[in-house]
Amino acid sequence: MTDVQVEVDIARPRSEVAVYAADPDNAPRWYEKIDRVDWLSPRPLTVGSRIAFVARFLGRTLRYTYEVRELVPDERLVMATDGGPFPMETTYTWEDSPTGTRMTLRNRGGPTGLARLAEPMMSAAVRRTTRKDLARLKQTLEQ
Repeated sequence: MTDVQVEVDIARPRSEVAVYAADPDNAPRWYEKIDRVDWLSPRPLTVGSRIAFVARFLGRTLRYTYEVRELVPDERLVMATDGGPFPMETTYTWEDSPTGTRMTLRNRGGPTGLARLAEPMMSAAVRRTTRKDLARLKQTLEQ
């Protein structure tokens, strides 16, 4: 099972970072591999909201749906896929830091079936991609 956790300090107030990062419509702006987001539930984001994503990962186009499992404004967001080839749980947490906000992004899950053989490569790729995504988020919010 892949379990990757990456954090970044962003020189912006926690409420600004959390509101921006938790808005699925902003995901294509800071997630390099996400091409499109489609709301399957009415806005705003709440526990139970379902959002479909189209992304590219390891040379493949992936379509998956996240369901919001937990949402504590300005503190924590937990989303999980409802199946597919790479079941995943994604957790965002935000806390105050000396320079503004520390955001932590954790991805847990991984491929099923024969794709499990690629687990070590996938874990490294998820870590690299997550670091880049958080760097993009930092750059976007600090401009």
